[in-house]
Amino acid sequence: MPLVKNGKIATDIFVHVADGAELPGDGAVLLSAARFLEDPEALLGRAGKLGVIWPNSRDVDDLVPYLDRLAVIALVFPTFRDGRAYSQARLLRERYGYEGELRATGQVLRDQFMFMLRAGFDALEAKKQSDVEAFALTSKRYSVFYQPTGDGRLTALHRRMQQRHSESAGQ
Repeated sequence: MPLVKNGKIATDIFVHVADGAELPGDGAVLLSAARFLEDPEALLGRAGKLGVIWPNSRDVDDLVPYLDRLAVIALVFPTFRDGRAYSQARLLRERYGYEGELRATGQVLRDQFMFMLRAGFDALEAKKQSDVEAFALTSKRYSVFYQPTGDGRLTALHRRMQQRHSESAGQ
């Protein structure tokens, strides 16, 4: 699938490996949550980056012991109306400090992409190539926000406070 990462069209280095399929000896792979949880330590010990596709019906607490060793967590939007993955993304970024790639996958609409970025997603699997450029442009549409969220951007208030502090320090 086409990938938008950090506001740019990117090549997906992760190979989706189906349950029951043989794992490559090395290289970046993306596995289902069920397959990952069967033997996480063995999977994390293999050569190559590891990612997991995490359904929005599973508790992200189950991932906490492995967060520092997972390169990608792909959170699933089964329908565009189901926003539980937004909550999962914010928990992973804000409560658990996950610094790896958070990828949105599934039924994602263009209108939702900015909200996904604000929740902490930094990558998106697009269904159609025509959506990739639109998603990449969307990430550059706004530069200032009022609400604090998991994407790490300063709010308008914090920007003003920094500016005033630097102006007063310069006097």
